[in-house]
Amino acid sequence: MFRKRHDKRYIFEKLEAFHQMDMTYDSGRILSSMCTKPDDIALEAFRMFIETNLGDGGLFKGTSMMEEEVIASLAKLLHSDDACGHIVTGGTEANIMAMTVAKYLFQEDNDNTPELILPRTAHFSFKKACSMLSLNTVEVPLNDKHKIDIERLEDCITDNTMAIVAIAGSTEFGLVDDIGEISKIAKSNDVYLHVDAALGGFIIPFLNYRNNTQLNFDFKCKGVSSITLDPHKMGLAPVPAGGILFRHKKYLDKLAIDAPYLTKNVQTTIVGTRTGATTAAAWALINYYGMDGYADIVEESINLTRYTYNRLSQMNHVQVIVKPELNVIAFNVSDMKVNELKEKLFKKGWRVSNTVNPYAVRLVLMPHVKKQHIDRFLVDLEEIIREYYS
Repeated sequence: MFRKRHDKRYIFEKLEAFHQMDMTYDSGRILSSMCTKPDDIALEAFRMFIETNLGDGGLFKGTSMMEEEVIASLAKLLHSDDACGHIVTGGTEANIMAMTVAKYLFQEDNDNTPELILPRTAHFSFKKACSMLSLNTVEVPLNDKHKIDIERLEDCITDNTMAIVAIAGSTEFGLVDDIGEISKIAKSNDVYLHVDAALGGFIIPFLNYRNNTQLNFDFKCKGVSSITLDPHKMGLAPVPAGGILFRHKKYLDKLAIDAPYLTKNVQTTIVGTRTGATTAAAWALINYYGMDGYADIVEESINLTRYTYNRLSQMNHVQVIVKPELNVIAFNVSDMKVNELKEKLFKKGWRVSNTVNPYAVRLVLMPHVKKQHIDRFLVDLEEIIREYYS
């Protein structure tokens, strides 16, 4: 804390200086993020509810009602009339909540250390959950398509299996596990199944809606117990807006904690003080875009992904790791180290990330990325490759 006060002009000049250091989604040069520029209508709704606190919902009855409507809408999107949950800070909180519920259910009749079966492609938030909840991990092998190997999954299940995690839109490759088959295995073995659809939750339903795919990942699969999906990804909501839905209310009730000094004396989230602004943004977006509007947004990103994949596949010395299912592409350039390529792209103003296994450059084609941006990126990539081999 400074002893000397500063006037408003000084403060905002400093803020602007900090702001100028940040990249912008509008530049189209952020190719590494699963977040994107929030929609204007979402920002307007966010500002309108900036003072609200869903952690003390009795003071903000309208905002609490909005959350109920948003969760009901997301439940229907995921083929359930009964699923319940919350808008939370993001996929990490949602995944930790799901793992906490699974542990409580496991401990009802098992005193041993619980085991969590998950693929190597699972998000790092599960490492946090396992550390916080003292879970042992069992890594299920992947098949040659970088998805859970169904034939080897059942061999991983023991009497101490607490839960299985499946991915609908993996962080590295944007791939969707065979959740229909995983669901059958989970249900037949009476094992809790959590689907991390932080990315795919706002993509797959709209691909299916337009009949471009028929990917099963949600509560239509009878063995699915809970689902993470993030409005602040393809849902176009401002950060922080994650979502967690449980098939049964009794699962969510496992998280109930007494909060007697608040207007609602029970909480079922990890975060206590919880902004209602992101819920308002999600409500506005769902009602503004509807199925057709979101399908248009998803279709544009998927079409751009296919265009990028085709262009990369035709380039000399470029190897695309796997054909994309959603809006993520990973590729390598022959003989060039990944970090070297990333550095050369960085110097040209592009922000890309990388996968781990195999080690490759990773692109995420979110709605802020347009064809003209990709065309410019490909020109720069071709120049880098030409100079490298010259």
